[in-house]
Amino acid sequence: MLPLLRFSPVHRISLSMHLPRLVISGLSGGSGKTLLSLGLTRAFCLRGCRVQPAKKGPDYIDAAWLALAARRPAANLDPYFLPAEELPSALAGAALRFAPDGEVPELAVIEGNRGLYDGRDVLGSCSTAQVALALAAPVLLVLNCAKMTRTAAAVVAGVASFAPALRFAGVVLNNVGNPRHAVQVRQAVEYYTDIPVLGELPRLRENPLPERHMGLELSPASRNPHIRAEREHILNFLAAYAEDHIDLDVALKAASAAPELPAPELPAPRRAAVARPRIGFVRDDALWFYYEENLTALRDAGAELVELNLLDGSPWPELDGLYLGGGFPELFPDELSSSPRLNDIRALAESGRPVYAECGGFMLLCRALRLDGRDVPMSNLLPVATEFLPRPQGLGYVEASTEKETPFHPRGSSWRGHEFHYSRCVWDGPAPDFALALSPGVGMGRIGDKGRDGLIAGPCGNVFASYTHLFAPAVPHWAERFVAAAGNTAANRPHAPAGNDSSRKTAGA
Repeated sequence: MLPLLRFSPVHRISLSMHLPRLVISGLSGGSGKTLLSLGLTRAFCLRGCRVQPAKKGPDYIDAAWLALAARRPAANLDPYFLPAEELPSALAGAALRFAPDGEVPELAVIEGNRGLYDGRDVLGSCSTAQVALALAAPVLLVLNCAKMTRTAAAVVAGVASFAPALRFAGVVLNNVGNPRHAVQVRQAVEYYTDIPVLGELPRLRENPLPERHMGLELSPASRNPHIRAEREHILNFLAAYAEDHIDLDVALKAASAAPELPAPELPAPRRAAVARPRIGFVRDDALWFYYEENLTALRDAGAELVELNLLDGSPWPELDGLYLGGGFPELFPDELSSSPRLNDIRALAESGRPVYAECGGFMLLCRALRLDGRDVPMSNLLPVATEFLPRPQGLGYVEASTEKETPFHPRGSSWRGHEFHYSRCVWDGPAPDFALALSPGVGMGRIGDKGRDGLIAGPCGNVFASYTHLFAPAVPHWAERFVAAAGNTAANRPHAPAGNDSSRKTAGA
């Protein structure tokens, strides 16, 4: 067997890199920053500019749309998961590692979340402003101007003066009613502030991105040709919308004034005479919530990743481990229930191979999914059903303490994650012992003052399921332990030569 090319912890490739960048933010959720971010990203791409998208997390849905707009994976930038001083290197690393065919990006577009200064506390920790300051990136503020004229200037002036260290590329006036309204607001902002107006976006009669309970409606992971065509139509419409109404040249000039980023710390190649374990991950219309950084961490730990589908009936190859991310299983209950791949999941779990499931993936491992009083059978690997409800049952950041030894998380480890689920657990009997204690957080239910999460199953405790999502760079033990567990079965299976990673596809594929 040929020696496997793996990676050592750190390799600095240069002293610094130049990456023009913009942070897109607003006053609150629903201000229009997603439409602006997608429109700018695709518009610059259509101009021939290579764009690295990023999302101030935690977020899967907007990030997936940004990846489609840029035709390359989006980075997750979140000062809750990584110290603020590590965010510049994280962005630079994503710009290099997520580049298809080595095409290093020429611009980064970073979409914020909530309002610019909204964070976890009165000091604004984990806010979009904190990300912009950490990246030394200018902010392009989108302002919803509906039923507003001169007051817009007061709002912009207040936002700009609130954090004097923050630099603004300009403001985009959104939701203007007519040309006269646009002129009034522009004149007021330019008269009373030093923030340039980069454009006015006319009011749209309807949102081109329909929404549902957890975000945007059209699945960014779908390979259905009709859905793909509709997505492309929407993104190109938003690009034209931005091109027609925003001064992209001024925006790019402001982005180019950002200082150089520190060199990213990338894994350096090393050789190890071990088998390369093959880990599958499901990415289809039902399950598609994965941070690209998580997949990269598994590759760096030595895994060969194989992209799988539960819904299309295609057979799965032999696997040494399985990663089931989150998603929308409640939208495809009958298709999932009848999928022959559920037998493959059970066989994997019963053979002792590692299976790691988050949120929607956890729901797939349960006895049943309850919808409107109807129980739809699932994998039945865990003695619990999950009931889908109209309101969130768990939402926000969590701190997890591992109270049981697992193949993925050592006992005594503490790590950060997040939860966002509309389902709750319905136990067949008394609730079992849990592997995780959450504070804050809900997980699978609260016992005393802590949320409880993390079920262990399988003949050797090889199955781990939780509502908690993790971000691999913030949980450095996870990928190494997952790949090591998968390697125990890989050593007994003939392998193709290293380098045949079937998950390496462009974001728009």
